[in-house]
Amino acid sequence: MGAGHAHRLYRHGSSPVHLLPPHCKIAAVFCFVLVVVSTPRTALWAFALYALLLAVVAAAARVPPGFVLKRLLIEVPFVAFAVLLPFVAEGARTDVLGLSLSESGLWGAWNILAKGTLGVAASVLLAATTELRALLLGPPLLVQITSFMIRYGDVITDELRRMHVARASRGWTARGVRHWGVLGKTAGALFIRSYERGERVHLAMVSRGYAGSMPVIDELAATRAQWARAAVLPAAALVVCLIGWNTGWNTA
Repeated sequence: MGAGHAHRLYRHGSSPVHLLPPHCKIAAVFCFVLVVVSTPRTALWAFALYALLLAVVAAAARVPPGFVLKRLLIEVPFVAFAVLLPFVAEGARTDVLGLSLSESGLWGAWNILAKGTLGVAASVLLAATTELRALLLGPPLLVQITSFMIRYGDVITDELRRMHVARASRGWTARGVRHWGVLGKTAGALFIRSYERGERVHLAMVSRGYAGSMPVIDELAATRAQWARAAVLPAAALVVCLIGWNTGWNTA
């Protein structure tokens, strides 16, 4: 295994959020997402406050809004699914801009969009303020799998780019359905190459002493003050959630 690789999701900085131990931030984001998911979908103001809390964290971490918004594009497939819900869901209908839409579908779409966007935004802020190597020192197995997936997603993308350059240098260009077979073979070759690369990487790790956990290079024990700072976000979100459940706005 070589030296650490800085991922483009990470934004270098020395803010108070950057300096928090990774396991504190992982726990804070996990609890924040749990609270957001538990919030009644009808408490619209609560989601606005959650967004405000994330904006405060982003400002404290000196992460520009454009940096976060650009990386929110990863949720586009979920957005497309949410947009379809009002058209296909059953139940009472309502007219919106001349379209007959399902009321339950509208609430379901809002539920997915609001909670999904907040969860992705929180994850983006976590990745933007925590180095990939530091994330590997968090909860062992699941974090390792996720971190390796992020790292080797880039490697596989580069492999696909090289295969595209090789085809283009030989004058090949996809022009229609008849060339889908070539693209299918390309996907198969990419899968085989990725599998073989994974075996080589695992062998290299084992030969360097990997035994199922990453070596601890730095001691990252968190102080009570650091845990308290990390708990501010989920604690504030929990207060908002409890108010949302007790205002009677959860009847829809």
